[in-house]
Amino acid sequence: MAAPLPLPETTRALTLRLWRDYVRHRRGGILMALLCTAALAGFTALYPVVIQQSFDLFTAGDARIVWLVPPVIILITALKSLAQFGQAVAVQGVVLRVIEGLQNDLFRAYARADLAQIATEAPARAAARFTADAQAIREALTKAINALADGLTVIGLAISMVWLDWQMSLILVFLYPVAVVPINRLGKRIRRASGGMQERVGETAAMLTESFSAARMVRAYGLERQEEARAAGAFADLRRALYTIVRTRSMLDPILEALGGIAVAGVLAFVGWKVATDRGTVGEFTGFITALLLATRPMRSLGSLNAALQEGFGGLIRVFAMMDRRPSITAPEGALPLPPGQGRVVFEAVGFHYGGDQPALNDLSFAAEPGQTVALVGPSGAGKSTALALLPRLYDATEGRITLDGADIRGVTLESLRAAMAYVGQDAVIFDDTAMANIACGRPGASQAEVEEAALAAAAHGFIEALPQGYATVLGPAGSRLSGGQRQRIALARALLRNPRVLLLDEATSALDAENEAAIGRALERLRAGRTTLVVAHRLATVQQANRIIVMQDGRATESGTHAELMVRDGLYARMVRTQAFAAE
Repeated sequence: MAAPLPLPETTRALTLRLWRDYVRHRRGGILMALLCTAALAGFTALYPVVIQQSFDLFTAGDARIVWLVPPVIILITALKSLAQFGQAVAVQGVVLRVIEGLQNDLFRAYARADLAQIATEAPARAAARFTADAQAIREALTKAINALADGLTVIGLAISMVWLDWQMSLILVFLYPVAVVPINRLGKRIRRASGGMQERVGETAAMLTESFSAARMVRAYGLERQEEARAAGAFADLRRALYTIVRTRSMLDPILEALGGIAVAGVLAFVGWKVATDRGTVGEFTGFITALLLATRPMRSLGSLNAALQEGFGGLIRVFAMMDRRPSITAPEGALPLPPGQGRVVFEAVGFHYGGDQPALNDLSFAAEPGQTVALVGPSGAGKSTALALLPRLYDATEGRITLDGADIRGVTLESLRAAMAYVGQDAVIFDDTAMANIACGRPGASQAEVEEAALAAAAHGFIEALPQGYATVLGPAGSRLSGGQRQRIALARALLRNPRVLLLDEATSALDAENEAAIGRALERLRAGRTTLVVAHRLATVQQANRIIVMQDGRATESGTHAELMVRDGLYARMVRTQAFAAE
């Protein structure tokens, strides 16, 4: 389960923050929207007056009903249409810019969050904040801005109604407070239901992503029925969450419809009485009814505004809560860049806990001299990969310290620390981008010649040139157009281009066949030359030439030495070597 996000600010604070950080900077779009909104409200409010004048002229037999009224109606309609178009475009221009800003800041928060924080949340659940939550915020923001137009339109029509007959307008004044109470109550229920619905959306997306990525295993183990049942449960939960919102929102329109019917009935009765007793004209009656009917749509929109706002606030709560998470792995204020050096790495009594009682590392101490290759070996769960992750500060040691070229890694800037390292893991990370871009991300700004030189050294240039567009070929999601060995060579080329002083290799060749392993082994030799290298390996044959081998068990270093020295001691390392040799036979 994902870690709970911190509690949000109040609704007022959320609104002020959204305005201050994202909306107010769009002054041009807001001004255009306001001008078009005022024009739209004004032209709409003129309709009832034109209708009233038209019927009065018709009743009086005035000839102006033929040559004056139609052009006036056409002109008002045309101007209203232009204002409506301008308002819609201006509003969406502002809203989409705001959503873009929110998405950029949200992604920046995820990109800079601690790895420990990100690891607790399924990627699909995080993606839902950029899609489902962003959509809820967009709808709420659009309706909130459009509410200004609706509000001005209602005010304009109310002025028309008061001008036509102030007594009839009192009926509507009494109905307004009656509508506010149920609308507010429904809005609160929708806000609560929206939070549950967005959680179900994230959980369903996470389940689908997990199931699709495990397609091979599902078929190999015959788990189709189990996965279908799991998916059915997730879809049912999502349906129930959506149904709760739909059912609650569906109450709004009937309530507003009923109140509107009461208003129309009251007006018709009162106006009919006035006309029948010669206290009003047919024009006033028709104009008032026109104004009342024209006000129905904006009044209904204003009535449903609260529901959309509550869903939008739910999205804002989740988005801002993620943005407000402060990473714990940071550089101290005024930290200096990593000093120059050759890559001397020292672990001094390092301990680390992931959060449980059992430490992942305990009193780990060793040194890797410049240009040396130091291998970390041992059984699964010994803490080898954890030790490697501490050096670039993906996690921070809970005890002891790690130095690089004499500097405590927690006392230098993160950018300079990580720029001094390159990482190659068992699963090469390939982006859905070109071969050129995948290698160049090792050192942004590198030239084509530098990228090709790195690819040549990593034994990748040949197969890249053979791709349909060469270095401009898009490699597909996770490098799907490449074999495992080719993906690994792309990763090695990226590390070579980075030209680091410390190289971190985490099972970099364990998933490859013998031929690919030999080719990549030669590339690794070139990559390790002149650099300090920390290697994590299960296949001990790949690290026998290391300058030093650290044997780890239960988070501790139990043995240390060269391959020959460790074999003479006949300890854990020697037993592991013999076991693997026996298994290979």
